[in-house]
Amino acid sequence: MARQIPIRTVTLAALVVISGFAPAGRSDAADPRRLPPEAGAPVIQVVGSEESSRFVPLGIGKSVVLDLPRDIKDVLVADPTTANAVVRSSRRAYIIGIKVGQTNVFFFDAEGRQIAGFDIAVKRDLNGIRAALKQTLPNADIRIEGIGDGVVLTGTATSNAEAQQAYDLATRLVGDGAKVVNSIAVRGRDQVMIKVTVAEVQRDVIKQLGIDLNGSFNSGTAVVNFNTSNPFSAYGQSLSNTNAVGTLGNVTATLRAMERAGVVRTLAEPNVTVISGETGLFVAGGEFPVPNGLSCDTTRSPPVCQQQIDFKKFGVSLSFTPVVLGEGRISLKVNTEVSDLSSENAITLGVPGTNQTLTVPSIRARRAETVIELPSGGSLAMAGMIQEQTKQQINGLPGLQQLPILGALFRSRDYINKQTELMILATPYVVRSVAQKDLSRPDDGFADAYDPSTVLLGRLNRIYGIPDKVDPRKLYRGNVGFILD
Repeated sequence: MARQIPIRTVTLAALVVISGFAPAGRSDAADPRRLPPEAGAPVIQVVGSEESSRFVPLGIGKSVVLDLPRDIKDVLVADPTTANAVVRSSRRAYIIGIKVGQTNVFFFDAEGRQIAGFDIAVKRDLNGIRAALKQTLPNADIRIEGIGDGVVLTGTATSNAEAQQAYDLATRLVGDGAKVVNSIAVRGRDQVMIKVTVAEVQRDVIKQLGIDLNGSFNSGTAVVNFNTSNPFSAYGQSLSNTNAVGTLGNVTATLRAMERAGVVRTLAEPNVTVISGETGLFVAGGEFPVPNGLSCDTTRSPPVCQQQIDFKKFGVSLSFTPVVLGEGRISLKVNTEVSDLSSENAITLGVPGTNQTLTVPSIRARRAETVIELPSGGSLAMAGMIQEQTKQQINGLPGLQQLPILGALFRSRDYINKQTELMILATPYVVRSVAQKDLSRPDDGFADAYDPSTVLLGRLNRIYGIPDKVDPRKLYRGNVGFILD
């Protein structure tokens, strides 16, 4: 009994404190052993003495009612910070969950015998989040369970967006995303194909007109030599070496006149298919060499140097990350680029040790990167540009170029007008796989022409028919051409 004295002292003190929660003025004299059941409260009936502890799960801030077979004298709570016990009457008690954790509660009678014992596991009350998940995501089968002070999400969702939404709801409940374990499986992950169209039209007009004069005048012993050459600095060079030359006395006049009009059309339509939530990349192009200094071997005499070369990429590239949001809507992060070589802004370098030169072209690039949202099969102009550039320059001799009519002999005109219109369209589709027989390739039925047809008629391929193929005229279902959309 000596071992029980400290326990009785503690538990009796706890009983005095706990009993203070009972409403004042309430008497159990009418029935000191029983009270009517609490409305809506879960009740555990204990019949007879129980030597083994009963497991009782509780939510934070939730309670359970205990009806015991004998009068309560002492209560022992192992961890009062996890759960609390309140004695309502001589045979009824409450257990209230305080924080996430585990503890146990024991009830003793006046003779020190154990009436009942309970292993209490206090967890988060997940009924609210379960109802929110059911209401917010009716098509998903998501379950949530508590583990310690965290939660675990299991089940299946129809898309990554649904799984992320469930994770966000659980994070708001727990307060820390690190305590949420997301084990939701996405069933039937959607595949998205994006078709990006980069269309550009460039128009340019260049006009050059100038007269080069050179000659000399003699006046007594004085000799005056002059030579005027028009630089055409707006374009940077003369369009042509064709000219007309005339001589009058000691003066030679060279007329240089040229006009150029050009149109450039660029069309690129890359396509990529990728699983929702992943990143797809498509590249079609090449690399061109660019000089990058010299590497010299100084151990030799004289030193031997070699040209170092770097390679720059050009062509068509497309990178995108789609996320199917549900109801056919797709969120896209798109990065596309179309680049090609251009003679504009090109530079000419001399090759060391030789009389040769090397021309390094420039790169003309059209690039767009954005995040958009649109339905499957819908198109959106994700980028575009209209640009017009005009350059005009007049070079001439001061004073003389201002003369009426004759002033045209002493000046030159260089005129450039460039117009550019660019549009980038994006069209995503939620796609599925099909049988191979339903697909066609660009080289289906291709056949080289016979040698006589190539030599005599200049044909590169022959008119052919595909064996065992039904006449396509009987299977017409839509547009006919090299590419079917």
